[in-house]
Amino acid sequence: MLPKSSRKRVARSYTPSEKAVALENAATDGVVAAAKKGGMSRFSIYEWQRKLEKANAGEGPSPTSGPAPKEIEEQRDREILGEWRKHPGLGPSQIRNQLRRRGIKVSVSTVRHVMEDAGYRPPKVKRERHEERFEAVRPNHMWLLDFVHRHIHKASTFTLILIDDCARFVTGHGVDDAERAEMVIRTFEDAVARHGKPESVMHDRGSAFWSWRGISRFTSLLTELGIDQVVAEKKEHNGKVEVFNANLHKELFDRHRFYDLAEMKRRLAAHLHWYNHARTHHALGGLLVPADRFYGRAEEVLARIEAGAQRDGDDLDLRERCLELFKVVSKNGVPEVWLLGQRLTVPVHP
Repeated sequence: MLPKSSRKRVARSYTPSEKAVALENAATDGVVAAAKKGGMSRFSIYEWQRKLEKANAGEGPSPTSGPAPKEIEEQRDREILGEWRKHPGLGPSQIRNQLRRRGIKVSVSTVRHVMEDAGYRPPKVKRERHEERFEAVRPNHMWLLDFVHRHIHKASTFTLILIDDCARFVTGHGVDDAERAEMVIRTFEDAVARHGKPESVMHDRGSAFWSWRGISRFTSLLTELGIDQVVAEKKEHNGKVEVFNANLHKELFDRHRFYDLAEMKRRLAAHLHWYNHARTHHALGGLLVPADRFYGRAEEVLARIEAGAQRDGDDLDLRERCLELFKVVSKNGVPEVWLLGQRLTVPVHP
C-alpha cells in the first residue's frame, strides 16, 4: 500500500451555494477559518475570490452563479433523449417516470415535446373502458398466466408469462415451439420454488392449462399444491397480462431482430429482469417498479424518491426483502393456516 503522501487525491466539486457560503465566511472570519469550517482547501477559496473580482469587473462568470438556463435545458434534453434511446418502446409519460425515479423532475408535456422534436410519433391506440376491475390485495394472491406467440426466422415460438396480479411482477417465464403442458408445469414449479406459491392462478382455456374433458395435468398439479384455479371466461378478465404481452411486443420483439432462438431467450431474460427491477409501471402509481411492491418496499422507495434520493438500477438488498412466512386466512368460514407458502392441515374437532 502506498503511503498517504503519495496517494493520488481527487479534487472535489463544490456547488455554487457552497462556494457562496465559503466566500461569505472568508470575508468575515478569514480564508483559513473559512477553509477549515467548509472542509476545503484555502487555495480553492483564493481562486474563487479572484474569479469573483473578475466577475464584478465584467470579465467572466461568477463562481457563485449556477449554469445558464440554456445549459440546464440542454442537459434536460440530453437526459430525456438518452433514456428514450435506451428504451425506445416507452412513451413520454413512461420516460418521465423513469427520470423521476432517478431524481430528475420534468413534466410529461416537456418530455413529449423533446421526443417529438427528435422524431417520436405517438402510436394510435384505441382504448376500451372496463367497468369491472379486479386486483389482488397482496403479492402471491393471484398469478396470471398467458402465452405470447412470435415468429423467429419463420419458426413459431410460444413464450409463457407468469405475472403476479398485485405487483405486476413477472414470477416466471418459459419458451417452447408450442403450447405444451410440460413447459407450463416446469415453469410454474420453478417459479414456486423461487417465490413461493400463489393462492390462486388465472388463465384462459388454452389446452396447455385446461382440459375440456377430464382433468388436465396442470389442474392436477394445482390441486396437489392447494392452489385455486380460475379460468377467464372473457378476454378482458385476463386483461393485465394481455396488456403486458402487447408491451412486450412493442418494447422487445418489435425493436430487435434475433439471429436465433438462443439470442431471443437471452434478450427476453434481460428484458424481464429490467421490467421487474427498473421499469416504472403506471398501475403502481408511475414511480414504483414491480419489485418494489412484490418485495414489500414500496413505502420506503416512495419516501426516498420524494426526499430527492436516487433509486436507480437493480439494488435489491436481500437482507431487506420482506417475505410472508406465516399467515392465517378464512375461506368460506373455514380457517386456513399457511407456513412458508404451504397450507397446513388443521384438525377440526366437533
